[in-house]
Amino acid sequence: MSLTQDIAHDLMQAMKDHAEEKLSTLRMLKAELQKLQADKGKDFEIKDEDVHTVIKKLIKQRKDAAEQYSAGGAKDRAEAELAEIKILEPYLPKQLSDEEIDALISEAAKEINAASPKDMGKLMKAVMAKTKGLADGSRVKDKVNAFLNK
Repeated sequence: MSLTQDIAHDLMQAMKDHAEEKLSTLRMLKAELQKLQADKGKDFEIKDEDVHTVIKKLIKQRKDAAEQYSAGGAKDRAEAELAEIKILEPYLPKQLSDEEIDALISEAAKEINAASPKDMGKLMKAVMAKTKGLADGSRVKDKVNAFLNK
């Protein structure tokens, strides 16, 4: 079953269960996917990778909003944004562990001979190509930076 079908199924289940928070979050996701479909044309078939891209964008928006709400003292709104993230995250592929990222960084550094902080761009490009959406870019950047500054 495709990811869009899983989301549609979970949306229906949320309706039946009267799970308002999950229902509203999945409706928002479905609307974003429909917008993508409309932007690309009716012949465009939404693949799981496209869904992952949309979900990552939504999660980033929610994180940014939660930070702003927290800074502004609106803890309840920040918590609502974080709750939406928890609903969206299960639809993403399993993220790489810190050890797996470290291994990829070491491997890529050997391949391109990266040894100093000035090689940051080349090493990031090589590592991000290997992670292919299985690790958050900022997390990878922090680990690459730590590796190069050893």
